[in-house]
Amino acid sequence: MLKLARFLKPYALLVLLSVVFLFVQAFSELYLPALMADIVDSGIRNGNRAVILATGGRMLVVAFGGVLAAGIVGFCSSRVAAGVTRDIRRAVFASVEDFSSAEFDRFSTASLITRTTNDVTQLQHLVLMGMRMLFFAPVMGIGSIVMAVRTGASMSWILVIAVFAVIVLIAGVFRIAMPKFRIVQKLVDRLNLVSREHLSGLMVIRAFRTEQFETERFAKANNDLTAVNLFVNRVMTIMMPTMTLVMNGVGLLIIWIGAQHIAASAMQVGDMMAYLQYAMHAIMSFLMLSVMFIMIPRSAVSADRIAEVIDTSSSIRDPAAPREMRKDLAGVVEFRSVSFRYPGADEDVLSDISFTARPGTTTALIGPTGCGKSTLVHLVPRFYDVTSGSILVSGVDVRELAQKELRQAIGFVPQKAVLRTGTVADNIRAGKPDASDRETADAARIAQAAGFIEKMEEGYASPVSEGGANFSGGQKQRLSIARAVVKKPSVYIFDDSFSALDAATDAKLRTALDPVTEHATVIVVSQRIHTIMHADSILVLDNGRIVGSGTHDELLETCGLYREIASSQLAMEVSE
Repeated sequence: MLKLARFLKPYALLVLLSVVFLFVQAFSELYLPALMADIVDSGIRNGNRAVILATGGRMLVVAFGGVLAAGIVGFCSSRVAAGVTRDIRRAVFASVEDFSSAEFDRFSTASLITRTTNDVTQLQHLVLMGMRMLFFAPVMGIGSIVMAVRTGASMSWILVIAVFAVIVLIAGVFRIAMPKFRIVQKLVDRLNLVSREHLSGLMVIRAFRTEQFETERFAKANNDLTAVNLFVNRVMTIMMPTMTLVMNGVGLLIIWIGAQHIAASAMQVGDMMAYLQYAMHAIMSFLMLSVMFIMIPRSAVSADRIAEVIDTSSSIRDPAAPREMRKDLAGVVEFRSVSFRYPGADEDVLSDISFTARPGTTTALIGPTGCGKSTLVHLVPRFYDVTSGSILVSGVDVRELAQKELRQAIGFVPQKAVLRTGTVADNIRAGKPDASDRETADAARIAQAAGFIEKMEEGYASPVSEGGANFSGGQKQRLSIARAVVKKPSVYIFDDSFSALDAATDAKLRTALDPVTEHATVIVVSQRIHTIMHADSILVLDNGRIVGSGTHDELLETCGLYREIASSQLAMEVSE
């Protein structure tokens, strides 16, 4: 939790102001019983109207000051809590934005969402309540005990018993409930994960009629969380009735003992009433501290989870002194004996990959499913770093380039088309935020997306729902391609980006792309022979190794795997 204390520094003045007025509020609470005792003993009992009015006036002033101080403390604590949690969410988001694919493999999406929402909310409650109670309760507790002893020293043993009973109660609850709080946060992660998978895969679930299985899966996650929460809440509910019993018992004991002292003329009525209030203040202070002692460990769990995200540095970092791309080799992509394995894996996914892709040419990758094609192209924009060997873009090792400059030179179209909420134009302009309407429309035309966009009622201003759910798979792919085209990069990477297109649209798109990519390097990953058969160079991958390279005609003669893929696809087309 101390790791996140730095987020309080910008609000140090508000925290200090809050502490000052907490002391004012505490003084008001401690002074009022003494004034009430004066009214009873010196005013009402003696029939002295002047004392009643004078002391009553002071009570009004003190009470108003306490209310004003409480209002200021509430304002300051609310501002600090909201500001701190805003800054924490911003820091978590910024940290996640810098994550490489390796870090995303480590933290699940559901867990990151829980840490940004549920865990941050826990910290907000802690800051809000902590600023009100953490300073106020000790001052009130100590002050009330001191004032109680001064008012009725002979009854101090009652206060000792009450405080001891409260401490025993708090310790018991603390010991039982605390281990469950970390479990609660993990179960919230699990529930979010199940919910997210269910919602994102709803159509598949319906298609395979696995609703019952998913219902049972969700029910288990939900019931596990409910069971732990019920256990914690049942333990916590013991506290308030027990505290009420202690307070009422102490009150009765004070009145009974105090009445005997009054009868013996050893104490006045006002002093007994004041002592009773001080005792209640002391017990309530310990109750407030107990609430904080319960909140702090629970929030500490959330703070550790948040700090884990913020303190996790991306495994992909910019060099201390980035180099600039060579203009004479602009767009050239070269693999030099590249091998790669995923973090924690025992075997390489790619082994000894070497080839060069040059501007004005198209280099295609083909091979069986799982042979490493997508992994290979993910190494170019440094989604992962190579295990050995090197990748050069424009004559410079990608690890020596600033990530921003590297990715600015690449137009990447992923295998799974990803759209964000907004408009169609917003999604295309994601590749170039300052693109004009003409550039946006031209990119859509090249990507064969202009036809369906212009048929929509609002055209390029048409809304895109979450994940592009209001578009078909082929439409989303074409919009993703338009997003890369509008960028006009020196290197285009198409990671199986034509799979959802029919043959006619595929052919039109590749024809429209030719003039745009005339001076750029194009790398295409595909499972379809027709998509890559006209490429200048085709690399055949199998088990992470290049087993063939050349043109379509050359590979038909020299590469058995390529010939097998081609004959199976072409034979299928003939039979159809």
